[in-house]
Amino acid sequence: MNDERIRVVPLARHELPVDTVELARFMVGKYLVHDLPQGRVSGRLVETEAYPVGDSTSHAYRGLRPYNGAMFLAPGHAYVRLVYGASYMIHVSSEREGIGAAVLLRAVEPCDGIALMQLLRPGAKLVDLARGPGRLCTAFGIGPQWDGADLCGAGALWIGRTDDDGEQPAVRVAATKRIGLTREMHVPLRFYASGSPFVSGPKRLLEPIARAR
Repeated sequence: MNDERIRVVPLARHELPVDTVELARFMVGKYLVHDLPQGRVSGRLVETEAYPVGDSTSHAYRGLRPYNGAMFLAPGHAYVRLVYGASYMIHVSSEREGIGAAVLLRAVEPCDGIALMQLLRPGAKLVDLARGPGRLCTAFGIGPQWDGADLCGAGALWIGRTDDDGEQPAVRVAATKRIGLTREMHVPLRFYASGSPFVSGPKRLLEPIARAR
């Protein structure tokens, strides 16, 4: 982890699992990149959360609405929503086009552009720069203008992997229950990089319920 640019290549849509839970697992260890006018910020995703079809806590549970259309796009599109009137959060659409579901990006280990992230989140400690979905969006300069953006496209905001991904040590991914909800919290749909200090939430919850891989 440093402020030197890492070598990341965009993920192609065909590389993404077309299944919400599988995509949530898959995204741990991949990269979120935003090429801002001031420079690039990027980080390794260390925590995600699945909101699959039929989940009563999903914004798509009651069907297509004016505000959730991005959840019904093909896998790899951004769904950005203001939550509780306080913070923007970014999700990735996860099922076939026309089916509403998404993966919430919960936490990132900062890699490139740490100084710029610190300008966007003044006073935050390094470990807290993008630990939690609201902080993540602030540190990465992500707002409502990115709702519906193709994260597998040629835009400034994209998801990727290291260009020597096959030679990297496998990320140990664990699953635990979700937090910040009033129902369906017990379901182990929150995935994280085991041992990472950048994972959000109470540490006591990070004993793995199920080893993803």
